[in-house]
Order: sequence, then structure tokens, then C-alpha cells
Amino acid sequence: MQGMKRLATGLLLAAWLPAAMAQTADVDALKQEGRKIAKQFLGTLKPELKKAMQAGGPVHAIEVCHKKAPEITARLSAQTGWQLKRTSLKVRNPHNAPDAWEKQVLKRFERLKAKGADPKTLEYGAVVEENGRRVFRYAKAIPTGKVCVVCHGEHVAAPIMKAIRAYYPEDAATGFRPGDIRGMFSFKKPL
Repeated sequence: MQGMKRLATGLLLAAWLPAAMAQTADVDALKQEGRKIAKQFLGTLKPELKKAMQAGGPVHAIEVCHKKAPEITARLSAQTGWQLKRTSLKVRNPHNAPDAWEKQVLKRFERLKAKGADPKTLEYGAVVEENGRRVFRYAKAIPTGKVCVVCHGEHVAAPIMKAIRAYYPEDAATGFRPGDIRGMFSFKKPL
């Protein structure tokens, strides 16, 4: 009897192990894809903001960010088949407020940073069920850079705050310092 139990357990493990390894490989491939999209997103938005800063300073950059970020999000979503979003525990635009999963991941990133992790390296990916469907969710932290504090820092100049309030009356995305976690990319892909 003992031999039969061992055989049954061995057969179950033999059947389960390749599937578990395949799922891990799939998650790794999906994370890699998410990383690539985040890099593409940032690589598209950053030059737009830099150009705007040079052309008209931070006030002009706020207008460009307000218009261009949603356009970039929509274009990359259409190109990749992923649902793209940027979110934070302190959002500028209330439409970007984090859902429960995103809040949990953002708090996890904050705990890891508090333990010494570099925000540039923080990412998380998982297969979850949403509305009865399997979805891969990917998150990558967005660290606050030195230039970011001009509009997101502890001491934002009055003309800049006025422009922020004009576009984002419910803004809560200030008070950051370089190295803080400004927010994260949050991407979804149906499986």
C-alpha cells in the first residue's frame, strides 16, 4: 500500500512539475514584455517633457504631460494589446487612482525601499483572476528623479502650482524627494 501511495505521489508530481515550470517561464516572459513596454513608455514621454521644459519651462511641461501622457498610453495600449496605466499612492489625476491590487503592490514597493532596495529595480508580476478571467498584471516602480521635484517636490513654485491646479484640481502628487517612489507603471494583459 505504501508503494502505491509513493507511486501516485510521484505521478502527480511528474504531471504537475512541467506545468508549474511552464507557468514560471510564461510569467518571466510576460515580465520581460512588461519591462520592455515600460522602457518604451518612458522613452517616449521623457523626450516630450524635456522638449517642453526647454521650450517653455515647467508650466509648459505640465500642459504637455496633460496631453501627451494619455496619448502615449492609448497608442502603446493599442500597439501592444496591454492595458497601460501609471498610478501612485499620491495621484495627480484621480482617474489614475490605484485599484486594490495596485495599492498592495505600491505599499510592497515602499516596504522594500525602506529595507534598502533601489526603486529603479522594483517590479512585480503575477497571474490573477479578474471577473472570472485570468489576467497577467505587471508593475514597475517609477523613482522620483531630480527634475521631477520641480513639479512633484516638497516646494513647488507658485506659478507651477497654479498650472497644476488648472489641469488637476484634485492634485495630491507633491511632496516627493529624489529617490522616492513617485508611482508605478501598471500593465494588464488578458491571458
